[in-house]
Amino acid sequence: MSIEKSIIEKLSLTFTPRVLDVVNESHMHSGPALESHFKVIMVSHVFEQKRLIARHRAVNECLAEELAGDVHALAIHVYTPEEWETRQHSVPLSPKCLGGSKSA
Repeated sequence: MSIEKSIIEKLSLTFTPRVLDVVNESHMHSGPALESHFKVIMVSHVFEQKRLIARHRAVNECLAEELAGDVHALAIHVYTPEEWETRQHSVPLSPKCLGGSKSA
């Protein structure tokens, strides 16, 4: 199973999201890995009454195996349904990678 599919499956089972978009952004970054950089956009009632740090920790714990392996970067954008409506279904753009030799 691809890393992207594994991420989608685990997040779906754990958070039962109303919205889930897993974007493979590896092509935007340095290095040969095809599945190393991802952006997760997720809307779930599970995040209600939780601070942002608790939400991120929950996602990181869910994806601990992937993060211990080939996943180098994970941008996490998690919202409650109300927050998602307030944001008008938009998330910040990912920055260009400055890792490796590109930062010099």
